[in-house]
Amino acid sequence: MITDAEIKAYLTRLGIFDSKAPTKAFLFELHQAHVERISWQTVDIFAGKPTAMDVRSSIQLILSRRSGYCFHLNGAFGTLLQALGYKVQWHRAGVQPIGQEPRINGFHLGITVSLANDEGQEERWIVDVGLGDMPYEPIPLRYGTYRQGPFSYSLMVSGAAQGGWRLTHDPANSYVGIDYAPEVVDTLDVFAANHEFYSRSPESPWRDLFIVRQRSAKRIHEVKGRIWKSWDEAGIHTTEIASKAQWREVLADLFHEELVHYSELERDGIWNKITRLHERWLREMQEQNYRAGSI
Repeated sequence: MITDAEIKAYLTRLGIFDSKAPTKAFLFELHQAHVERISWQTVDIFAGKPTAMDVRSSIQLILSRRSGYCFHLNGAFGTLLQALGYKVQWHRAGVQPIGQEPRINGFHLGITVSLANDEGQEERWIVDVGLGDMPYEPIPLRYGTYRQGPFSYSLMVSGAAQGGWRLTHDPANSYVGIDYAPEVVDTLDVFAANHEFYSRSPESPWRDLFIVRQRSAKRIHEVKGRIWKSWDEAGIHTTEIASKAQWREVLADLFHEELVHYSELERDGIWNKITRLHERWLREMQEQNYRAGSI
């Protein structure tokens, strides 16, 4: 499913130039490098050029200096880990937006990895490079609270699936949490209909929402339309991107996203669509503020 040459190229994209034994330390190194260097994003869907989510397509996406969202990122990363000798399991999962109920609807692909500890006992780890603004490194599949940089995550029993588990997001961030089903799935085909919805349905939330997210040890960066946000120990910092040049610079410098799949004309089209939607959003905010002030 992935060749030796592709493994080497994938590791090089992560800034890792020597393969190592499948240890806990190497798993952490791989996970940290992946979330730092390969962003979670809706770029291709927003631009009207969605990418297939089968493993081969997802691996080629990574190797061609591009990116995607959970199905691409966790699908490719899980395949890399398997090729490196890790015991990998895929799971159906579901993200809980703010104001909505927990769910396991298969709109997220989850990963667990089993490793032998120092006593030779098998331990399971939650590995997830497909969320963009959540774990910086693997989280043990043991209930409790885990601190990663300035952010805290809690792992608990899921109320959405018997035997499942729930990882709650840090309260400062963009959604409430994520629930994972305990059953292992052997193929990504079970996610195909949901990927088709996200990629092509007129009701997809990503068709008109340009988002790029990246996690580092101490902060989270997000560009949503023309709003650039950073979360760190000092709080949330928000900047309105003023120009296409600044937008391109932020994407390249912070997110390693140079839009290599797009011609200059297509990049202009993406920026113009972002700007139209941003201006509409500003008008809506002004109208809401006016109505609130007139009450």
